[in-house]
Amino acid sequence: MKRTLGFKDYLTAAELTPAEVTSLFASTTALKKEPGAFRSVLAGRSVVMLFEKPSLRTRVTFEIGIARLGGHALFYDHSRERIGERESVHDYAKNLERWCDAIVARTFSHEVVEGLARHARVPVVNALSDDFHPCQALADVFSLRERLGGLKGKRLVFVGDGNNVCASLMILAATVGMDVVIVGPEGYGPDESVLRLARSKATISGGSVSLSHDPSAVRGAAAVYTDAWTSMGWESEAQERRRVFGPYQVNADLMARASDSALFMHCLPAHRGEEVTDEVIDSPRSIVFDQAENRMHAQNALLLGLMGSG
Repeated sequence: MKRTLGFKDYLTAAELTPAEVTSLFASTTALKKEPGAFRSVLAGRSVVMLFEKPSLRTRVTFEIGIARLGGHALFYDHSRERIGERESVHDYAKNLERWCDAIVARTFSHEVVEGLARHARVPVVNALSDDFHPCQALADVFSLRERLGGLKGKRLVFVGDGNNVCASLMILAATVGMDVVIVGPEGYGPDESVLRLARSKATISGGSVSLSHDPSAVRGAAAVYTDAWTSMGWESEAQERRRVFGPYQVNADLMARASDSALFMHCLPAHRGEEVTDEVIDSPRSIVFDQAENRMHAQNALLLGLMGSG
């Protein structure tokens, strides 16, 4: 199997064209339905995983997913020493490219992921940075397609902080033609440059991207998505954010304003009783564990698209 994606590194979700999303989702479906048919496609290949931040879903789905494809994942814990501190990102990347076939990096600074991609000849996948979470977006949009079928013109409302999850989700959903609405308090929206990028994708696909400070903007939503009000690295703002985001809690009242069939989404981990209530996240409309499961299948499809088979 040859590389099927027209780019080397996956850093933001903006790398994907609509056609590449369609191709990736076809691969994701195949990997999910017939995992045994792909058990040797990465035989003899190694992926180094560099993690500065804690992880459950990302680490487990990459490690088990790579093993299911016949490859080898090497986990390197960088929680006590940031990438680039002991030796430069340039030298780090130039060493790793001699030993492994791909790099998966979970970092604080997005510039570190960009540096690894710039200097390494092998593919680099952003497994989360302060600015973007593109692997989560792949699983999210794939999960929506599983439930909704066609995505063009469907209304996706993200309620909460315009963080890294919001950024990549907004970009990818706009790429496939969804109508994306970001709802949150003033001053906590997505970065302007990311907003412009998502809107440029929407212009091509026929979708749209808009902002609102009114929780009632969930009306007509096919899916309502939320995330933690305080991301990793922003813990000092937690008390203030609880106060500011209180009116944006996704609870039964807010979900009642959306369509009767609106799905609930969350990337996890969830702070139950803060951004979402138990009655919503545990309801039949919640697909949070579908999203978590699909992380592995979508990431495996991505790795195959970037690396090809051995």
